[in-house]
Amino acid sequence: MQRKLNSSLPLSAKSGLGVKDLLEKVLLEADMLELKANPNKRAVGSVIESSLDKGRGYVATILVQNGTLKVGDVILAGPHFGHVKAMFNERNQRVEQVGPAEPVLILGLNGAPQAGDKFNVMEGERDARMIANKREQLQREQGLRTQKHITLDEIGRRIAIGNFQELNIIVKGDVDGSIEALADALIKLSVGEIQVNVIHKAVGQITESDIMLASASNAIIVGFQVRPSMSARKLAEKEEIDIRLYSIIYDAINEVKSAMEGMLAPEIKEEIKGTAEILNVFSITKVGTIAGCIVRDGKIIRNSKVRLIRDGIVVYTGDLESLKRFKDDAKEVAKGYECGLNIRGYNDLQEGDFIEAFEQVSVAKTLD
Repeated sequence: MQRKLNSSLPLSAKSGLGVKDLLEKVLLEADMLELKANPNKRAVGSVIESSLDKGRGYVATILVQNGTLKVGDVILAGPHFGHVKAMFNERNQRVEQVGPAEPVLILGLNGAPQAGDKFNVMEGERDARMIANKREQLQREQGLRTQKHITLDEIGRRIAIGNFQELNIIVKGDVDGSIEALADALIKLSVGEIQVNVIHKAVGQITESDIMLASASNAIIVGFQVRPSMSARKLAEKEEIDIRLYSIIYDAINEVKSAMEGMLAPEIKEEIKGTAEILNVFSITKVGTIAGCIVRDGKIIRNSKVRLIRDGIVVYTGDLESLKRFKDDAKEVAKGYECGLNIRGYNDLQEGDFIEAFEQVSVAKTLD
C-alpha cells in the first residue's frame, strides 16, 4: 500500500519565503515515499511546454522522470519526433545529458508537442517516425469522429424557434500551453442556443492557410501574442475574415462571451496604421538603438504606439520615441520610403524584425 504524506507551508516566489523549507519537504517526502529512478536506461518523461522559436525552430521544455537523456538521442513526444540537437538547463547553459527529475529545454523536434504529452527515447529514427505518423493519423481520425454532426430534426427545431447559431473559431498562439487554455475556455462558453467550435489550433503566426480555412468554414481567427503575416493580412482583407488579436487570455474570453450574449459595449479598437521592416540596426551613445527601416505597408506616424514583431510573434509593445527621414524629424513616413526610428525604453532590435504602428480608437461593437 502506497503511503501518502499531506502537508502545507507558506510560500512566496516573489520574496523567497518558504523556498528552502519547500525543498527540504520535497526531499523528505521523496525519501519516505521511496521514490526512485534508474538513470541507466533510455529516458522517459513529460512535456511541460513547447513553442516555435525564431532561428531555433520548435523547442520543448521537458522533465525527465526516468533514465538519462543525451544529445543525439532520438526522441518521440506525442505525434512528433526528432534527434536531440541541443539541450539547455534552467540557467540557459548548454548540457550534454540530464538525469531523472531534471528539467531541460531541447531542440530538434519536428513539431510542438502538447503540454502533458509523454516522451520516450527510441532505438532508431525509423521506429520513431512510424509511431509518430500513426499517432498523427489517429488524432485526425479522432477529431473527425468527435465532431458533432447535427441532425435534420435538430436543425428544423432550432430554425423554428430562431436560435440556430454556431461560432467557429481558429486559435493561434505563441506557446502550446496558452493555446490549450484559451481553446478550452472558449469551448466552455457554449450554451444551448450557441455552439462554440474550435476547428483548428496551432503554435505560430497566422498564415494564409489559416485565412483560407476560416473562409471555407465561416470562422473567426483568435490570435494570442501572435500576428498575421503581411500576405495573410491582405488575404484576410480580401476574404473579409475577422482576425482578433489579444495579449491577455481573459480579454479574448470576455469579448467572445459578450458577443454571444449580445451585450456589445463600445470598445477600444486598434487601427493598424503601417508596417516597417528593419534593415539595419545602429547603437548610438546616450540615445540607444536606432533602427534603419523601410515602410512596407501604410505609413508610420510619429508618437504612435508600436509593436515589435519577430517571426510573427509580438516581442514588445510600446511607444515610438523618434521618427526621422535622413537627419530631419518627420511627422510621418509613407509606404516605400526609408526612415530611422527608435522605441522608447527598448533596445533589443534586430535586422528582419517588423515594426507595426497602430492607434487605439473608440468604436461601437455590433454583431454584423
